[in-house]
Amino acid sequence: MSNKALAGLCLGALGVVFGDIGTSPLYTMSELFFGLHRVALSPQNVMGATSLIIWGLFLVVSLKYVTFVLRADFEGEGGGFALHALLSGDNRKTRRFIQFALVLAAGLLYGEGIITPAISVLSAVEGLKFVTNAAEPYVVYIAVGIIVGLFAVQSKGTGKVGVWFGPVVLLWFLSLAALGVYGISKDPYILHAVNPLNAIRFLMDCGIHGSLVALSTAVLAITGCEALYADLGHFGRRATRLAWLAIPFPALILVYLGQGAWLHGGLTIANSGLDVQNNSLFFSMVPKALLLPMVALATMATVIASQALISGAFSVTRQAIALGLFPRLKIAHTSDEHMGQVYLPAVNWALAVGCILLTITFQTSSSLAAAYGFAVCGVMAVTSMGMWAVSQAIWGWSLARATALFGSFLLLDLVLLTAASLKFSDGGWIPCVLGIIVFAVMTTWKWGRAEVATGIEEQLEPETVREMMMRRRENDWVQSKRSVVVMSSKPIDSLDDHVPAVLKLFHQRFGITPRHIIFVTVVQEKRPVVVRDERVEFVEFCRDEVLGSVVALRLHYGYMETPSVRKALALRKEKNKLRLPGSAKRWLVLVGQDHLHYKGKSPVVALRLKLFGFMLRNSVPAHQYLGLGDDTGVISEVLHVNLRGGSKASAIDSRTSIHPTVA
Repeated sequence: MSNKALAGLCLGALGVVFGDIGTSPLYTMSELFFGLHRVALSPQNVMGATSLIIWGLFLVVSLKYVTFVLRADFEGEGGGFALHALLSGDNRKTRRFIQFALVLAAGLLYGEGIITPAISVLSAVEGLKFVTNAAEPYVVYIAVGIIVGLFAVQSKGTGKVGVWFGPVVLLWFLSLAALGVYGISKDPYILHAVNPLNAIRFLMDCGIHGSLVALSTAVLAITGCEALYADLGHFGRRATRLAWLAIPFPALILVYLGQGAWLHGGLTIANSGLDVQNNSLFFSMVPKALLLPMVALATMATVIASQALISGAFSVTRQAIALGLFPRLKIAHTSDEHMGQVYLPAVNWALAVGCILLTITFQTSSSLAAAYGFAVCGVMAVTSMGMWAVSQAIWGWSLARATALFGSFLLLDLVLLTAASLKFSDGGWIPCVLGIIVFAVMTTWKWGRAEVATGIEEQLEPETVREMMMRRRENDWVQSKRSVVVMSSKPIDSLDDHVPAVLKLFHQRFGITPRHIIFVTVVQEKRPVVVRDERVEFVEFCRDEVLGSVVALRLHYGYMETPSVRKALALRKEKNKLRLPGSAKRWLVLVGQDHLHYKGKSPVVALRLKLFGFMLRNSVPAHQYLGLGDDTGVISEVLHVNLRGGSKASAIDSRTSIHPTVA
């Protein structure tokens, strides 16, 4: 890779990856000394708290994530689902527990997703109060307006505005560094905060409860560190590491030192003139002549940070759908050049409503900070557990080595999680409850799919491809001249494989069988992208002028890709492999529509099946999600499925086959 290309990736990473953690200085130190869970304001506490934040950035972000976690990529991709994929196939109970925990962590990220835009935008707009007191009554309204506008433009895609992300965030970090140097110049003694003994002494002096209170707020400085790992596939390990070490890390160290110096100097230097009573510490440091430009820059930076997180929520949801962990939702591609740029209306407006409600309810960034951090700490703890397992299963580390390193990180994460739990009743329960709801949806969807597949197999007499073709030869089945695409949940590779039950129901209803039958199975692999040469597997069972043709296609897609069966079929037709009409509007696609019945006695299973049935009815039809289009002719046969509620849906599959109606 050329230096120019690497520099471009680093600039892009600044805007997408580091926006969230880069806006933390707007509220972290203010919340520490002026918030709901405040620490007593004294020179010693200021020095210790500043040291605590600096070493938190080093230990958690630079050491844990940048040095070690970024190594755990799955074919170049990162994030919780990458760890999930790396551990697939290992059925040991410990690894299975970690995989379920990773699914829960994915749910917690949605909780973070509704808080980040609200707290970030509010903290930036609150700077208007320093410009003029008349702005104070309108801060919430302005913040809500910005949030509404942010979510309203998501359908346009991030491609056009994304080009501005890097330069704007670069300017933001340079401004943070300059502001930090300005603050340090007021009291250079704060540079002693780089000594970790100050942080240790601070925690010891605070006692157990006081230390947890301080940590519950200090953790706000590292929120957003998961983005380094989640966006690994967009920019790569090298660019992400270089960008962090070159710009955000030193800039954040400087600005926190500057804020500490501002407070420390105001408490120790006689007639310093430093205002340490205002709870918006960040903007109190900004010279009055630069206040309005800084408020504007901060607002742009927080919008970018929010945009990156929203886009991340879209990507995570699409991955969950591909892995069979989430109901099918409408997915719109907003770029012809970048596969990862997608828009999910349902997710977008669910996040928008959540953000707006939080903004109106909590009113200030300080109040929202009380609800922030719990979900983040939970995700960090699960990541440490996943890394402990991956280091042994993939890297070949010994148990002792893996436990020594990632066990230490996990212990730190659990301490932070315990500290963050102090804020549970103040709003920390919000992202937690949302995460549990998303977790319940994911696990119920996967469990329900397994229940339906088991029910169909038990109730219908299966028929093999060989038996079906014998009937065709014996003229037991009257043939129509039409070609029919039959969606199959399981790959059909040999004459002894079973044909989908929906084809048998079609014959029973109409007394005919299609002349040309094309079985199609979509398999979404647990890898991000499938190369074109490996996309299609083609099996031809029969090609006869009298009997017609029977072929089977297995289409492979990665979890970062959206299937397009229509495109794949058209491509095979061009190569004279399929008998299909020229226009896709004349295609007939045979799918099954499941009608669920449950006669068991367990109220828990009954409730879970009701939830699954609701998701099934409201999910996007399979043929649309798989890329066959609304204008394709679809024949739907109802499959009455009696469910027992006894199947155990495994969370560990090497790959996921898309069921025509319940994937």
